[in-house]
Amino acid sequence: MIALLTGATAFTEHRPPPRPRPPDGPLGWAGYEAARRRAAARTGEEESVVYGTGSVGGRACVLLSFEFGFLGGSLGGPTGDRLTAAYELALTRRLPLLALVATGGSRMQEGMVALTQLQRVAAASVRLRAAGIPQIAVVRDPTTGGGWATVGAGADVVLALPGAQIGFAGSRVRPPDADPYAYSAEGQFAAGQVDAVVPPGELATAVAHWLHALGPHEALPPAPVPRALPPAGEPSRAEAADAGTEGAAVTEPAHAGTEGAVGAGSTPRLPATGREAVARARDPRRPRAEAYLADCFPVRLPLHGDRSGGTDPGLLTGFGLRADGRPVAYVAQCGTPTRPAGYRAAARTIRLADRLGVPVLTLVDTPGAANDAEAERAGAGAAIADAFAAIAAARVPVTTLVIGEGGSGGALALASPDNTHVTADSYFSVIAPELAAAILKRAPSETGATADQLRLRPQDLVELGIARSIVT
Repeated sequence: MIALLTGATAFTEHRPPPRPRPPDGPLGWAGYEAARRRAAARTGEEESVVYGTGSVGGRACVLLSFEFGFLGGSLGGPTGDRLTAAYELALTRRLPLLALVATGGSRMQEGMVALTQLQRVAAASVRLRAAGIPQIAVVRDPTTGGGWATVGAGADVVLALPGAQIGFAGSRVRPPDADPYAYSAEGQFAAGQVDAVVPPGELATAVAHWLHALGPHEALPPAPVPRALPPAGEPSRAEAADAGTEGAAVTEPAHAGTEGAVGAGSTPRLPATGREAVARARDPRRPRAEAYLADCFPVRLPLHGDRSGGTDPGLLTGFGLRADGRPVAYVAQCGTPTRPAGYRAAARTIRLADRLGVPVLTLVDTPGAANDAEAERAGAGAAIADAFAAIAAARVPVTTLVIGEGGSGGALALASPDNTHVTADSYFSVIAPELAAAILKRAPSETGATADQLRLRPQDLVELGIARSIVT
């Protein structure tokens, strides 16, 4: 597996200092030493893990790889020595850690001595995280037990090979009626536990892109404000104007130097009323998140799921590589009510970017947070609070562009407090005008007047200081 990723690039193996082992291990398990010798003869390795330095796609990293043929890739005391030494090597050299995982779990022949190696690995992973050093895991078949619950699932980015068996419970300890799909790479992806399922032929390229995106790298400038471009197959703004929808609005930037803002001398084409602003934001022909992301990033590396068993198809998160090679993390709403899993995935992405020093771009477009009973049971309030907290705590620049509907706190949770911009096809409001009218016990015919009172148009948002500029 190492050769598949490094190609002709040299891999330099490292080994921790040997330490004496009692015969047949710490438990005196009869036949254990003979089993180790047979495993060594069969695999050519002295332990179930090898580690060292190498490069993938020209990006230096520390690699560790499990050898499943050595006692099922199980973790024992000597394995823990090698794993923690690999993490320490990454920490000392400030290199990303790339783990190629295939393990059946902790080694029974070493009992609790083996199981406590998981604590050592977890502590080593925490030290890397605190130092801002990324961890990437490639999980292979099988990856189960404590190896999955530490080296695998504990990584910042988790890639899986197709068809790999993945899960905390190994095949011999699951309930007899357990659904095998839940323990597969594809099932774990569907549950938001794996970021991507990558065929072996595409793995080297994917890993190289991730190593580039996650760093290390110098401090990066803020994410640029993207310009609105129509997605392929959808009408341009001029075509939309011909169809009755006003075209791109422009106004003088509220803050000089904001990339993507249109300066003085342009002719504003802004919505005349609040009702019109809402209608334009809800127009299905306007550009959506996919169009903005495609225009910004030639390479996109999605992060998938909230790591708590949930996904939200209406929220896109990940890292993008700009044309100049600079990475930017993105969180993009796609026009649907955002679910708790979406806010948790957003918080996960923002915190990872902050830890690694990568700027963040958020695209706001939602009528509001999902408000059904299922969303409440899934912890909507706590998830939204977590998203607010992630942005409030971010030390890296966070740039926000409202590209459609800005519905209440469900939209504000992903907006930068001091670097939010809006498009002419957007609005931002404390509440949807229809709901505001209902709360105020107004007739439906008064919805338009209520929208005007809310001052939710793009130009209102700039005047109120909520947005820094209107961009095209």
